[in-house]
Amino acid sequence: MDQVTAAPVAPGGAHISLFHLIFQASLPVQIVMLGLGLASIWCWAIIFNKFFAVRRMNAANDRFESQFWSGQSLEDLYRSMSGRATIGMAAIFITAMEEWKRSQGAAMRAGFAGVLKRIEKVMDVSIQKEMSGLEGRLLFLATVGSAGPFIGLFGTVWGIMTSFQGIANSQNTNLAVVAPGIAEALFATAIGLVAAIPATIFYNMYSSDAAKIGTRLENFADEFGAIISRQLDERA
Repeated sequence: MDQVTAAPVAPGGAHISLFHLIFQASLPVQIVMLGLGLASIWCWAIIFNKFFAVRRMNAANDRFESQFWSGQSLEDLYRSMSGRATIGMAAIFITAMEEWKRSQGAAMRAGFAGVLKRIEKVMDVSIQKEMSGLEGRLLFLATVGSAGPFIGLFGTVWGIMTSFQGIANSQNTNLAVVAPGIAEALFATAIGLVAAIPATIFYNMYSSDAAKIGTRLENFADEFGAIISRQLDERA
């Protein structure tokens, strides 16, 4: 017959559960556990949000590139997309075309010298807006990933100090007396790691994805700027 390992028991003979560890912990340790638990929930909300945001951005960029390089004129593409919600390359394209249309009257009177510079400027601003939305709240993941284990460790140290004070007061070093307090203390570190590990992994992953998307947007802005420059040279 297999040997069954007995579950840890509290001083009164009751089994130590996760709820017991939380509710029997001292107030500072409970605050640490609650804060780390809420941070972990918020991290997962950000993780799922960024998963769909990155996926949506890449899909939108793929669709726009296929339309942009399909051979239709820029005017036709602009008319088909104006008035619609756009993200990524499409948003940059719409912003640049709107600036181009606003600048045409002044360009006819004063020349095309400043038109390309203004178009490039609005495309840079549009890229920054797109990347700001994509990178938003990633700093929270980085903060939890770096600070979570230390906050959990603080809860552990505090819990162990409280346990040693209880041992000193009761003058009893029986394992049944010591184990619950030590378990409560270590549980704070465990929660810190549970919050920090996925936060660090997904922060690195989404930072890499954002960098790739940013490079892709900048490359498109450069290509589109070259197209606009050729058209301006032809009109000059």
